[in-house]
Amino acid sequence: MHDRASEVLAEGILPGESRTYDARSKCSGVPLSTLHHRAQGRRSKEQKAQSQQYLTPSEEKALEKYLKGISDLGNPMRIKFVPSLAFVIARQRSTTEKPINPPGKNWAQGFVRRHPALKSRRVRAVD
Repeated sequence: MHDRASEVLAEGILPGESRTYDARSKCSGVPLSTLHHRAQGRRSKEQKAQSQQYLTPSEEKALEKYLKGISDLGNPMRIKFVPSLAFVIARQRSTTEKPINPPGKNWAQGFVRRHPALKSRRVRAVD
């Protein structure tokens, strides 16, 4: 996943074009400071946020697929039980001796915000 600044830096320069960040910034519309930061190795906000997530993107996708699947079968899972599933997934991934902490108290709400396909459904009691 590359952002626009990384793409601008990776593009070839045409003969006669200035190689400065300022010239590239003016041609592409990407701020000069962003081009400079990306050239120095700073990650984009999206990349940084992704690296700080409790689960990897593929693990989140698998969890989302699982939650949709059990919901389609008529057994929607309550949001308060989702962090325990994430904890099990993270423990399976861990290869270090250091214990894994469970996700934070607001992790489940953030997970649902990142995956809008997981709409809350009201479960009605069967009469």
